[in-house]
Formats: sequence, C-alpha cells, structure tokens
Amino acid sequence: MFERFAGDAREAVVHAGDEAVTLGAERIGSEHLLLGAVRTPDTVAARALAQLGIDHDRLLATVRALPSGALDGAALAGVGIDLDAVRAQVEAEFGAGALDDIAATPGRSGRRSFDPQAKKVLEIALREAVRLQHRRLDTGHLLLAVVRLDDTQAHRALASLGAGAPAVREAVSAAWATQPAARP
Repeated sequence: MFERFAGDAREAVVHAGDEAVTLGAERIGSEHLLLGAVRTPDTVAARALAQLGIDHDRLLATVRALPSGALDGAALAGVGIDLDAVRAQVEAEFGAGALDDIAATPGRSGRRSFDPQAKKVLEIALREAVRLQHRRLDTGHLLLAVVRLDDTQAHRALASLGAGAPAVREAVSAAWATQPAARP
C-alpha cells in the first residue's frame, strides 16, 4: 500500500508515529495521522488547513483536549471502584509498574502499530486517490479521508475547530491548484 504514497504522505506516517509518542499513545490513531500530515508546513494538508486558520500547534492543542477514552478514576469511583486500590493490589501481585502504559515505559519508544481508525483513514485515502485518478497519494488525500470518516478522533478534532467537510474539500482542491497531485 505505501508504494503509492508520495514523499509528503510517507513523512506524515513517520511523523504520526512521533506524534503518538509525544502524546503518550500506545498505537497510532487517526488524530496522529492528521497531526503528522500538517507537521510540515508545505504539505497539501498543512496548506489546506492553513487556509482555514488551522496550524499544527492549534490542532495539537485540540487533539490534547479531546476525550481519550482512558479510564476515568472519578467515574469509576462513582460505581465503587477505587483505581488506587486496584493498582496497589496488582503491583503487590505482579510488581511495581505492572499497569504502567507501555508507551510511557523507558526504553519502549519503538514502532507503534496503527489502530483501526488510522487503518481506515489510510484505506479511504487510497480510495480517494484512485477516485480522483491520482497516481500518488499525498497528504491531501489523507485529509479528505479524515473528513469522510466522521467517527474518528481526527474528524472530531477538525469539527471542533469548525473545519467542516465541504470547507476542507475546497481547501484541499485549492492547495492542489497551486501544486497538483500526481496524475496518471
């Protein structure tokens, strides 16, 4: 699949792994792909989102503010589960740090796999390139995939910044107008 990726899209995938590490995620999610796509200012995705007033730093702040789906100690306490007591019991049985996040463990900063949302973004990005009859997939296609998949963290981040699908599509088209995607 990655053989059809243009240089900026390949870099975006590498940067996505870095973004996942920075945010302490165990796996690369759709939000990390989106951050990776806009990390370099001259990519199609970065230029498109810049037209909408969104840059990497603003997007990163928004991603950090999204609910992560991690265990909420207060919510669990409301149903009688004390996370500190659970941690103490597990560590007594299996050793200190047994429940620590693998991404936060020293020496464990290696490659991360893609979560199902990220895999779907990559799949839809490839479909977008094929649909548009582009020979190579670039970060513009990644951005188009994000706005098509409304059940992803990346889509939620863009939506919370007011970047709806029609505006993003138009911005990607405008970015391609100044630097066309590779065509057959």
